[in-house]
Amino acid sequence: MNINLTTISTEQRNINTVDIDSLNTLDILKKINHEDKQIAFAIEKILSDIAKVVDATYKCLASGGRLIYLGAGTSGRIGVLDAVECPPTFGVSEETVIGLMAGGMNAFQKAVEGAEDSQEFAVNDLKAIALSNKDIVIGIASSGRTPYVLSGITYAKEMGAKTACITSSSNSPLEKLVDLPIVCVTGPEVITGSTRMKSGTSQKLICNMISTSTMIKLGKVYSNYMVDVMATNEKLVSRALKIITDITGLSTEEAETTLKKYKTVKRVVFANLTGIEQIEKIDEYLTKHQGHLRKSVEDAKCNMLK
Repeated sequence: MNINLTTISTEQRNINTVDIDSLNTLDILKKINHEDKQIAFAIEKILSDIAKVVDATYKCLASGGRLIYLGAGTSGRIGVLDAVECPPTFGVSEETVIGLMAGGMNAFQKAVEGAEDSQEFAVNDLKAIALSNKDIVIGIASSGRTPYVLSGITYAKEMGAKTACITSSSNSPLEKLVDLPIVCVTGPEVITGSTRMKSGTSQKLICNMISTSTMIKLGKVYSNYMVDVMATNEKLVSRALKIITDITGLSTEEAETTLKKYKTVKRVVFANLTGIEQIEKIDEYLTKHQGHLRKSVEDAKCNMLK
């Protein structure tokens, strides 16, 4: 099937960069930078649409569902990238946020011929993870016409899952298909049709917003600290200790000792801010407030005043 590229804004020629092949290095970079500056403004116009997707994602995850990104090529890689960063950053399981891309993980480094045109691949991929009506599936496609994404979203709707999309093209089939569309019109690319550039950057920024905002609402952040960080390597251990020292005023040595005792940053901070040292009691408050540290601390302090 031939796609009419004249109807897709990201496939149009950019009049600002028609001479880019004749410029010196610095001037090439200035052209790219000028175009990149427009991305944040394009996103600013659609923040209310992104907020709707965040709220829907939060409801799904709070009810035991999952966030599933679905895409092909660059769009698929961006979904995978956002998904794999969530466990170490926010302490969620690898099944909480999932990135699926046409051709599977082998396609992350090397394109799989014809994968994005396959309607069966997406359905099979969603079946393999046992998609349910508790989940939200976000299709990512610059053109809004990728068969892999469209078929996956169609199947997700049949299964009763919530659906959303991130696309750079207005009035696309994908926009019309999903429950909650995010349409970020980034315009013609620096290099005609190279959607790994402006469109891809907007997708990365929007995925950052969706996952981060959802995790904040789920209580994975205290102030602006990632208090559910998983200390799985030296850098993350150092980050966990710094979070504890910044919030509590403990020395690094004290933070290290208490982290060994309480095992998690949240428990350490809760114990220090409330004076409650029993792990069972700490967990009782955290469980009561679905892991929200601030709410848990405020509740404990309120009870102490009674």
